[in-house]
Amino acid sequence: MTIATPVKLLCLDLAGTTIGDIAMVERAFAEAIATQGIVPGTSAYARAMVHVHRSRGCPKIDVFRGIFPTNEAQAQAANLTFERAYEGAIQRAGLVPQPGVVEALDKIRASGVKIALITGFSRATLGRVLSALNWIDKVDLAISPDDAGRGRPFPDMILTAVLRLGIDDVRHVAVAGDAESDMLTARRAGAPTAIGILTGVHSRERLLTGGATHTLDSHADLPTLLLTPAIPPQPTPTSH
Repeated sequence: MTIATPVKLLCLDLAGTTIGDIAMVERAFAEAIATQGIVPGTSAYARAMVHVHRSRGCPKIDVFRGIFPTNEAQAQAANLTFERAYEGAIQRAGLVPQPGVVEALDKIRASGVKIALITGFSRATLGRVLSALNWIDKVDLAISPDDAGRGRPFPDMILTAVLRLGIDDVRHVAVAGDAESDMLTARRAGAPTAIGILTGVHSRERLLTGGATHTLDSHADLPTLLLTPAIPPQPTPTSH
């Protein structure tokens, strides 16, 4: 399994893909909606968490706007609580990269491929995540919806990374993530390679439905997929 076009930029999702924080994120969502009267054990809570699950990868404020569609003040208040809860969890427990991530990033960057982290977190939360990971030398760029205009599933963050990192053709971009929104973003940006990584909340089937061109069980397989040269098609022998 190889990629036909050489990759010059990998846009890599952060939460759930690069760091193993799914439980922390879901607890922060639960705490946030509880402040707005939606508590565990109710049908409203069950509906809200289904929406959270389906919206993985999207900007957090947009997720809350989906839960509170007629009340912007509630959405903003819940989003603020989410950020405080998640950042508090980081301070208490820290963040741990998914197995194989650090080694994969090192191999990919050593080959000359640039790496941009993309996320649904706000710029402030993204800054705290990067500080906790101490990944200044691991990536070339980290982008939040605040930096690009719109978050996933829109293509803005990928296209912003292409512009800022001087990539001359979007066909040299690969996108990797654990959510359907990552795959949709890749497709809308025109990236030919969308890699679904099965470390998060969405199934292989859901990722393929979103447009995944490849799926991987582990980050350890990323360098092999991205860096193995494609075998050019052999000419068909002609008969004489």
